[in-house]
Amino acid sequence: MARATVIGSGPNGLAAGVALARAGYYVRVLESASTIGGGLRTQELTLPGFRHDVCSAVHPAARSSPIFRAFGLADRVDWIHPDISYAHPLDGGRAAIAWRDIERTAAGLGIDGDAWLARLRPLSTHIDGVVDFTGNQLLRVPGDPITAARYAIRMLEQGTPLATTAFLGDAAPALMSGVVAHANAPLPSLAAAAAGLLLAAHGHAGGWAYPRGGAQTIADALAADIEAHGGAVETDVHVTDLGALDWGDPSRGDLLVLNTSPRLALTHPDIPAGYARTLSGYRYGPGVAKVDFALDGPVPWANSDVAQAPTVHLGGTRAEVWASENAVAAGRVDDRPYVLLVQPSVFDSTRAPAGKAVLWAYIHVPAGSALDPTERITAQIERFAPGFRDRILAHHAVPASAREAINPAEIGGDISGGLFDMRQALRRPALSTTPWRTPMQGVYLASASTPPGPGVHGMAGWHAARTALEDAGTPASLSELFG
Repeated sequence: MARATVIGSGPNGLAAGVALARAGYYVRVLESASTIGGGLRTQELTLPGFRHDVCSAVHPAARSSPIFRAFGLADRVDWIHPDISYAHPLDGGRAAIAWRDIERTAAGLGIDGDAWLARLRPLSTHIDGVVDFTGNQLLRVPGDPITAARYAIRMLEQGTPLATTAFLGDAAPALMSGVVAHANAPLPSLAAAAAGLLLAAHGHAGGWAYPRGGAQTIADALAADIEAHGGAVETDVHVTDLGALDWGDPSRGDLLVLNTSPRLALTHPDIPAGYARTLSGYRYGPGVAKVDFALDGPVPWANSDVAQAPTVHLGGTRAEVWASENAVAAGRVDDRPYVLLVQPSVFDSTRAPAGKAVLWAYIHVPAGSALDPTERITAQIERFAPGFRDRILAHHAVPASAREAINPAEIGGDISGGLFDMRQALRRPALSTTPWRTPMQGVYLASASTPPGPGVHGMAGWHAARTALEDAGTPASLSELFG
């Protein structure tokens, strides 16, 4: 039996492992941490009984992912489907709300309701076409060219100064800027608009679901399937040199799949000089600085709808959000930063003791920053939820400079697997129609540093596995592997 060694147990590594195990390989997944999951881990970071997601918390793309659909993730994990996908508080107790129901969202945006519908309804009602276009290498003919064209047109609008002409009021621009700012990139920019529109379309398609019990449940479901097909997942195995790793013999069909930063591939003894230069020139983006809070009750939001939103974007007006993200791009952190916040215990009682709550929040910072974000994040929450400070029982902060020690793939605290701009959307990490394949025999890349980039979708892992199976002369479709 041929072997497949997967380094890294994040969603892409586990997805690759599941596919290859079902294709008949003996799969061995190696994880440097003491627990599996990479960005899907859930741990008690503050106080006993308070379970926090270490990285990813809400997973809009997991439900639409082709490999996760084939795998049956919807049935293997207990998903929570909130009515509100994300909320954006404004001063004075107001808030813009992205309901799963797009008509309800439009009704709450007043003068800009029709404009919101015009931009997002064609994408949300054709979400499979959007996922097909964005979930692969862009150097290909999309399966749904009409939807791809509509998506590209809106990207050109929201990714340029034209964005300021799209809406007339202040609520809709704030709501859009909050979701676009996920990209951790200068605003406006095409790459950030592309990421934001994908997320916003999901918000009105299947919504922004998240798993009861934490992100760890996704990793556990994938790992269980690997083990059920004869594979193994090992922890506390920190691979730093591929030359010293016994992963088999590629001439006999053995595989090595890297769900890691591309930098690890540079340690392969047979890496060609040109490919090494390409990987060495791959650029990483700004980092994130995160705080987890244990709270003595729910956040006291000034707006009652925000209290029912698991995902909240804090930052005020569009101008404030843009200024915050552009400060990071210039090497600074704004005093009033954009905050991405998740309050999972709103609908998940398993995450905290009865009557208590957990809160997950991060800001964008320059790469490698040692800034402790606690005060800036606390102040922004207090701005829209007076009395928040009084609810804090404990907190756990991780600056960008410490994230790489937690997950070696997060270079400088970059959780996106590399700088997110249009150049690297095409060259991720190399300009190729099959960037998951390396020039080294049997070696494949399967991380967020390959298409389709960041997110909990497993598609980079599937593309790597699919490419490896094709190279081995045993191509397989998702339907063939999963029935």
